[in-house]
Amino acid sequence: MPLLTKRLHAHLPWLRSSDFLGRILDLGLAPEIAFKGPELDDLSTERLKTVGRLIGAEGRRPTVHAPFFDLSPGAMEPLVRHITGQRLTQALQAAAHLGAHLMVVHPGYDRWRYPNLAATWAEHAAATFAPLLAMAERFDCRLALENIYEDTPATLTTLVERLDSPWFGHCFDIGHWRLFGSMAQAEWLSLLVPRLMHLHLHDNRGCNDDHLPVGEGIIDYAPLFKLLHGLAEPPSITLEAHDPEELQRSLANLNQLAAKELTQ
Repeated sequence: MPLLTKRLHAHLPWLRSSDFLGRILDLGLAPEIAFKGPELDDLSTERLKTVGRLIGAEGRRPTVHAPFFDLSPGAMEPLVRHITGQRLTQALQAAAHLGAHLMVVHPGYDRWRYPNLAATWAEHAAATFAPLLAMAERFDCRLALENIYEDTPATLTTLVERLDSPWFGHCFDIGHWRLFGSMAQAEWLSLLVPRLMHLHLHDNRGCNDDHLPVGEGIIDYAPLFKLLHGLAEPPSITLEAHDPEELQRSLANLNQLAAKELTQ
């Protein structure tokens, strides 16, 4: 059986759901439906439920990617934190209508924007996420915090440990780690376990966030596969390809690389 097929998802912008949902389901995958902020203001609840029923009819549950442009849950500006909480609440409500099991959120942190403010950022972010976790439990939809510009996972693990909830954990994005991380992949991953809930897999050449198909850049996947094969409960995975042809290549490459690791 291909690697973790039942736990594999594919990136799908909400506005492209009519075009590409069928192709994703035909590949045996579930979608990770990505929303931009303004889309949440005009969402049709019935449309969300219809899409959720289509996915559920295939025996799958989607994931959701919350909006992130200009948002920051740990911002110094209270109004930014307020609108961030509002957008994340809207996204979580949409996730509930879709029947999603997990929603990916961005931290909005980088050390250049918040010099010597990591502790304050974590305090603010915890206050933003705390009320969302009660909703997450009610909706049976966990929240997964994705690494973006972080050079180490310290701020992410601090926040997850501070909230200490089974409904809040990590999404490891291997492409972002390759671009911005200063820590070895295996060491970074070891710090996320046991709160590692989700993975974003794509590839790049080390200079830009290219979102190439898995195996078509310079990322070494061996440490990740080693971890996955040793976990009793592996995380779900989203292939972040940005068109259907690249998605098919990414899926084929992923299974090929995983099979190779299993034979070594």
